[in-house]
Amino acid sequence: MKTSIPILTLFILLLSCGEGQNESLDALISNGDLEQIRSKKLSLSEELKKLNEQVSTLDSVIAVLDADSRLPLVNTFEVNPQNFEHYLELQGNVATKQNVLIYPEMAGSLERVFVTEGDKVTKGQILGRIDDGGMASQLQQLKAQAALAETTYERQKRLWEQNIGSEIQYLQAKTSYEAITNNVEQVERQLGKSALRAPFSGIIDDVIKDQGTVVSPGPGSEVFRIVNLSNMYITVDVPETYVGSISEGTKAQVYFPVLGDSVQTKIRQAGNFINPNNRSFSVEIPVSNAKGRIKPNLSARVMINDYSNAYALLVPQSVISENAEGDQYVFIADNLDSEMKGTAKKRVVTTGKTQGRYVEILNGLQQGDLIIQEGRGV
Repeated sequence: MKTSIPILTLFILLLSCGEGQNESLDALISNGDLEQIRSKKLSLSEELKKLNEQVSTLDSVIAVLDADSRLPLVNTFEVNPQNFEHYLELQGNVATKQNVLIYPEMAGSLERVFVTEGDKVTKGQILGRIDDGGMASQLQQLKAQAALAETTYERQKRLWEQNIGSEIQYLQAKTSYEAITNNVEQVERQLGKSALRAPFSGIIDDVIKDQGTVVSPGPGSEVFRIVNLSNMYITVDVPETYVGSISEGTKAQVYFPVLGDSVQTKIRQAGNFINPNNRSFSVEIPVSNAKGRIKPNLSARVMINDYSNAYALLVPQSVISENAEGDQYVFIADNLDSEMKGTAKKRVVTTGKTQGRYVEILNGLQQGDLIIQEGRGV
């Protein structure tokens, strides 16, 4: 009350003076005397300066007498359990098990090429044909001989069943028929190698040999490259320290920086062998490729979920401090009253894994604690 009365009195005096000054100012302005107007302005400026000094003095006194004005203002947030997932980040490259080179199985001239680069083909489709060197004619002759041998064998069989003829004649006819039949099958298999077929459905990525080229089995004689982009996967090496937390079925996120796209997936296979050279094990992660934008050998950033806690206490890393002994701590607002006045208390905490800007608190905090995040005068 000691500070309220002088302020109220000053306000009334200023108000009454202001009303009188307004009347004198109107009269002064109506006279139009420039010198008097300038003089009045100078006088009012001096009075305004004095009033500002008095107001500043009063503010200083109020700050000293009012204990609440010395309390710092802070922002707090309440700690509550929430889901927390930590991801291990690794680098990997895209691969496909259906990316193969097609080699000839017999020597000869590449007689026909039926496909071009970019063509979609189905499993078993003929892609090219090699000159068989007259093997087709040889097969026709063998088939004619096989038909005659079959007729001879059937007749000898009927006669033998009627006890006509000798057993040796029957056995000779049977053996001759079986031998020629085997020859036909062998030549058919050999002739089938003259046709280059698609081992699976996919896309012709490259036609390596031109029509008319002489080819033969072995390295350097590949004719086509066929790729299937629907069954893509990524293989990454995971440090052995994560062998207990990463297994088949673990969630993973795959991000392709070049495409600016990501895929949600799961680990399809986790290796059972630790590589002694880099102390890691291999995991295989499938990726869907419905749009066909993902290509073999494309680089990818893989995020594997190695830890999850559905009831984690998370705080921003910015609110955690550390002392000279290495202890980490935060400040909490304690003993709050109805006017939200309380005490700041230091609380030592134990931190766990970090993801993004948040860190998990393992010990030192409990649900409902108010963490001091930032403030003025702290």
